[in-house]
Amino acid sequence: MAKASMFRWLTLGLVLGLSAPLAAPGALAQQPPIKIGESNSYARQAAFTVPYRNGWQLALDEINAKGGVLGRKLEVVSREDGATTGDATRVAEELVSREGVTLLFGSFLSNVGVAMADFANQKKIVYIAAEPLTDAITMAQGNRYTFRVRPNNTMQVGMLMEQAKASGAKRWAIVAPNYEFGQSAAGAFKRLLKEQIPDAEIVAEQYPALGKIEAGPTVSALDQAKPDGIFNVLFGPDLIQFVREGNTRGLFEDKTVLSLLTGEPEWLLPLKDEVPEGWIVTGYPWDEITDPKHKAFIEAYRTKFNETPRLGSLLGYTVMHMIRDTIERAGSTDTDALIKALENARFDTVAGPVTMRGIDHQSSMGAWVGKLKQKGATGGMTDWSYKDGTAYMPSEADVKAVRKE
Repeated sequence: MAKASMFRWLTLGLVLGLSAPLAAPGALAQQPPIKIGESNSYARQAAFTVPYRNGWQLALDEINAKGGVLGRKLEVVSREDGATTGDATRVAEELVSREGVTLLFGSFLSNVGVAMADFANQKKIVYIAAEPLTDAITMAQGNRYTFRVRPNNTMQVGMLMEQAKASGAKRWAIVAPNYEFGQSAAGAFKRLLKEQIPDAEIVAEQYPALGKIEAGPTVSALDQAKPDGIFNVLFGPDLIQFVREGNTRGLFEDKTVLSLLTGEPEWLLPLKDEVPEGWIVTGYPWDEITDPKHKAFIEAYRTKFNETPRLGSLLGYTVMHMIRDTIERAGSTDTDALIKALENARFDTVAGPVTMRGIDHQSSMGAWVGKLKQKGATGGMTDWSYKDGTAYMPSEADVKAVRKE
């Protein structure tokens, strides 16, 4: 019995010894996922951020279905940032310290984006700003760890400035939300107006609190100044009230109106049949873009979510694929390697080729510029063209003059 028992133990040991090497490849294949952290204002800015989340989720599913990155799945740990700088940095700390994420991405409001850039610099972790548009993120507050995907205020205002010159308008009024994005956009407009139309002047400026516009007094103040051109930066509910009051009082008649973001479906669709036709806007005419790669994205998005895409959808999809490409090029999740992989990198995106400029970490992603037009029960864009961001980026001399590093 003792010999038989010993024989069984020896046999079991031999089997286990032979099995161990065979199991190793399977064990290696079950490596933990690569965690990346994301935060955004999903509760307070849902019109843009929910489609944006849908976009990155679609891309994430596609990436993981093809095996992930570096043989590992990608995992997004997403948090609500409360639309405040305090909540955003607290959440970022949790993502870094508790969740151990490789990098951070996201944000909507520009003041939150500036706070996140500062956090990234302090914690020495890569932060990819998806939506914030203030120039400060890649200019005065720019740092080694912060990158931005969307064209900044100077770039988008520059695209509209071509239309300002063509209009012949010389007396300009500005209306913008009173926080980082609005102030930055207004500042860019005034600077570029002075450079490109030296004999133009600003005759009125209105800065209502974000989400708290008093449309009557605002429109009245602009109308009294008798401008022949208006530069608008309002969006969301503020935009709806401004357009409604302006239409009622005839503010926009016989005037050139340049408007940031208004052609984006997020802000255009809620206007319904009150679309101010003829406004020159930056936006997203998704239904008229015929590029096969773009049409494939639209079809995949509509199939998964049963709705039409917004600009946020495109942005989220683009950012996630850029993150995938960056990690692949870096060959690791090391921060220095990620930075090296991002700087001066070229990405093939649904919107076309995009380069992440090394000197300021601003991408060359462009924007669609055209005129608003009523299309049935909703609005759309007409006479539009895609403006590559490269021609509108701040000069290297301007970047060096303001960046602190």
